[in-house]
Amino acid sequence: MSGVPGTCVIQVTNLSPAVTSEQMRTLFAFLGDVEELRLYPPDNAPLPFSSKVCYIKFREPPSVGVAQHLTNTVFIDRALIVVPCAEGEYLSFKCKGFAFIKLGKMNLNCRQVAWDFIFWKVQLI
Repeated sequence: MSGVPGTCVIQVTNLSPAVTSEQMRTLFAFLGDVEELRLYPPDNAPLPFSSKVCYIKFREPPSVGVAQHLTNTVFIDRALIVVPCAEGEYLSFKCKGFAFIKLGKMNLNCRQVAWDFIFWKVQLI
């Protein structure tokens, strides 16, 4: 079922700005062992955002296929979108008129990707 063969990572989008890392960990821990979870913007972000995104790394690849079944499940006040994510790829998304790109360090399957945050106003084409 996973669109990215062998991956252990999912991307969860369309998250309520009220969601916390602990809530996400609790929800997805029912589907498999969660090795790592990253919520952006983080729980302690100083700026308000209209949406959040979460990356979850499971211990076993089959958990990715199971997690995809949560797509369209309403969590807090929004329907989740769960997709497999290639491990180690650079990820970017738009948050309230700002480009938010993470270039950082997350240990995914023995690969290192550096995480830094760069915010700037952009005009999308």
